[in-house]
Amino acid sequence: MHHLLNYFKGMAMGAADVVPGVSGGTIAFITGILDPLLDAIRKINPSLFGIIKQQGFKAAFMHINGPFLVCVFGGILTSIFTLAKLISWLLTNHPIPVWSFFFGLILFSVVHMLKQVKGINLLQVALFILGVAFAWAITILNPIELEVSYFTFFISGCIAICAMILPGISGSFILLLLGMYPAVLAAAKGFDILMLACFACGCVVGLLSFSHVLSAMLRKFHDQTLMFLTGLMLGTLGKIWPWKEVLTWRENSSGELVALTEQNLSPMQFEQITGEPSQLTAAIICLIVGISLVWGLEKFGQKHSA
Repeated sequence: MHHLLNYFKGMAMGAADVVPGVSGGTIAFITGILDPLLDAIRKINPSLFGIIKQQGFKAAFMHINGPFLVCVFGGILTSIFTLAKLISWLLTNHPIPVWSFFFGLILFSVVHMLKQVKGINLLQVALFILGVAFAWAITILNPIELEVSYFTFFISGCIAICAMILPGISGSFILLLLGMYPAVLAAAKGFDILMLACFACGCVVGLLSFSHVLSAMLRKFHDQTLMFLTGLMLGTLGKIWPWKEVLTWRENSSGELVALTEQNLSPMQFEQITGEPSQLTAAIICLIVGISLVWGLEKFGQKHSA
C-alpha cells in the first residue's frame, strides 16, 4: 500500500510537470515526498560503486531507497506518457477551467508552505519578495526558439529537471521559454525514443547535480529556502491566471501560430474583448477543487506522519 501511494504521488508530480506554470516539485512538497526524494537522489554518487563492490547490487539499491525511487519515477513517467495528450487537449479546448484548477492548487500551496516556516524575520521577508520578483520576471520573458536536435533535447532536460523538482518553478514553463515545450510534448506523444532518451539523459545529469544543491539548502537554511521558494510560487500565479488576451503571436518550428505575449484580464474584460464567455462559475468550481485537493493532501500528510 505504501509503494502504491508513492506511485500515485509520482503520477501527481508527472501530471503537474506536463502543465506549463505548475511545478512537480510543488506537488512533491505538499505530498511530503520532496525531502526523501532529494535524499535518495543525493545518495546516487560515486560511493555507490564501493557499496556494490562490497555488499552487492541489492544493498546498493536499498541504500538509495530504490523501491521509493522506482515508485515515484514510475508514476511520473506514467503520467507524462498517458496524460500528455489529455492535458494538451484540455488546455486547447477548456483552458479557463484547467488554469483555474491549477491557480487554486498553487494558491493554497503557498499557504501550505508558509505554515512550514517556524518563524518569520526581516531576512525571510526579503527572500520571499526576491522570490516573487524573480518568478514574475521569468514569466514576462519572451520565449526563444532553439533548433530541435539531440543536443538541445539533452540541454533542455538538464535545465528543465532542475525546475521540475524545485517547488515554485515549472519545468514545462522553462521548456516554453527555451522554445522546446512543443517539441518535447510531441516526442512524448509520438514515442520518439531517441529524442526522449537524449532528454532523459539530460534530466539524469541535471537531477544528480542539482539535487545536492537543493538538499543542502533545505538542510542548512530550511526556513530561508522555503520563504524564497514560496515567493517563487506566488510570483508564477500571474502566468496561470485563467483569463488572458493574446497581444502578439509567433510562428514555431512546426509553422503553427502560438502566443508570444499575453495580458491578464478580469472575467468581465475577457468577455468584452474576446466576445467569449468567461466561464466564471466553472472557473470558481475548479478553483475550489484545486484548493480542496491541496487541503486534503495536507490533512492526509499530517495523518500519515502521525
